[in-house]
Amino acid sequence: MNDFSATFRPELFSRTALETYDLLVIGGGITGAGIALDAAARGLKTVLVEKEDFASGTSSRSTKLIHGGLRYLKQLELALVKEVGTERAIVYRNAPHVVRPERMLLPIVRGGSLGKTLSSIGLWIYDVLAGVPADERRKMLDARQTSVEEPMLRRDILLGGGLYYEYRTDDARLTIEILKTAVEKGALALNHAEVTALNYDTAGQICGATVLDRFSGTSHEIRAKFTVNAAGPWVDGVRRLDVKAPDSLRPRKRLHLTKGIHLVVPRQRLPLRQSAYFDVLADKRMVFAIPRGQVTYLGTTDTDYRGDIERPMATWADVDYVLAAANEMFPTAGLKRADVVSSWAGLRPLIHEEGKSPSELSRKDEIFLSSTGLLSIAGGKLTGYRKMAERIVDRVCRNLGVKADCPTARMPLSGGAFADPSQMRRFLEQRIGEARQIELPPAAVADWFDKYGSNVDVLIERAFAWKRACADTPELLRKTEVWYAVEHEMAATLNDYLIRRTGRLYFDRPALGGYYPLVAQDFADLLGWDPERSKREMEAFRQEYEAVLSFGE
Repeated sequence: MNDFSATFRPELFSRTALETYDLLVIGGGITGAGIALDAAARGLKTVLVEKEDFASGTSSRSTKLIHGGLRYLKQLELALVKEVGTERAIVYRNAPHVVRPERMLLPIVRGGSLGKTLSSIGLWIYDVLAGVPADERRKMLDARQTSVEEPMLRRDILLGGGLYYEYRTDDARLTIEILKTAVEKGALALNHAEVTALNYDTAGQICGATVLDRFSGTSHEIRAKFTVNAAGPWVDGVRRLDVKAPDSLRPRKRLHLTKGIHLVVPRQRLPLRQSAYFDVLADKRMVFAIPRGQVTYLGTTDTDYRGDIERPMATWADVDYVLAAANEMFPTAGLKRADVVSSWAGLRPLIHEEGKSPSELSRKDEIFLSSTGLLSIAGGKLTGYRKMAERIVDRVCRNLGVKADCPTARMPLSGGAFADPSQMRRFLEQRIGEARQIELPPAAVADWFDKYGSNVDVLIERAFAWKRACADTPELLRKTEVWYAVEHEMAATLNDYLIRRTGRLYFDRPALGGYYPLVAQDFADLLGWDPERSKREMEAFRQEYEAVLSFGE
């Protein structure tokens, strides 16, 4: 039985009744996933539950960069820059198939937040603190050189520029690869599994939780020696379930949610030669423009959020702000509302600090311990997930009397065990050659490799087995990838697959209109959905399909 297969979810739930776990992790975003991996790798019996799908919150709605924290230099958070810079290199080494170097241009403009001298010094400090390798260190340019590097830049205010490197990723796929590795190390991970109550022993200490399988409607009691709340924007909601803790309703520290939105436009409407990180002159904030395949995405905003945590959405004001910022820096683009082909909005679970604006709030993580033993972690960044996990699991191990160091700094994630880029290229070339035997297009195999790394072997093997049963190559590609998502990545709904496992809703939305009903049939065949369940699934996806182009006032 595959322990990360949606086919076996009922059996996996049943298994929880037979165990007392060392650690229960609440929350299946990147922080919870990192904690589960670290704990399982140190030999702790670990279970993770997520009320929606893995990475369905902030961890699929970020700027999708494993970055070294250049923006934190402006807040003088040098220790944070050093930590996330170090972690960036570790994440790239451990998951090179989903974390790729991305050349970034920093235009220096009249009226911008940094002048030429400060930009050069800042990027130099960034290189030093982040431990940037020699071939990726900053290169300063004059105005002419900068405009050659990016002809679309506005020239009348251009003073120069800096070239440096960030690392682009797919945040949801990175989270899934971490969870797959955690499961390989012995952890159990369950999505669509909602904690409805925290349970207590006779001394009033938390000893587990009641968890609802949101598909079957069945509740399960999960026993655990320690419980960690890593629920991202929902951290305070989980803390309120801690009914025996005196401070559960009025905690000393609380979350401050801020919203960031991103817009996707066709690459031909903003055909940048590389990614850019540029000033918004009106408020001295900075935003990214990042080419990806046939699109370019833009963002992000940073505004206070007090709305529905379950469904944050971009407003027309957000859209106009981001488009205006892009048009100000790249005036020949002339982007309009109608150019937006998709969007996403995510929430940052920051720690509240009185008197500070959203952009001034620290991105540092903090750990809270309640009187009943609930460990909660909030704040932090995508890049720092592994270090956040280490801090939590260190505390759990001390309390358990377990002596085991964190092993994840040199632990390749599922699909990412490659020594260097040249080995990755050779591997891909060989698999493209093998796949030609069944007429799989090289571009399709390369796309699989970018998502699954060395696990592409599992997909190619399945494609060989199904070749004769499929009418054509597009059907073979679709059925194979859906099968892999269901059987090896616990995709249990249409949204799980089209949003988190593949990112197609954000980056390939125009092609999905006639595609998602075919995927729904594939899911029905694999998971035994009846017509009513298929209808509900298609309606749920249709709502998401429309929501990415629906903007509030």
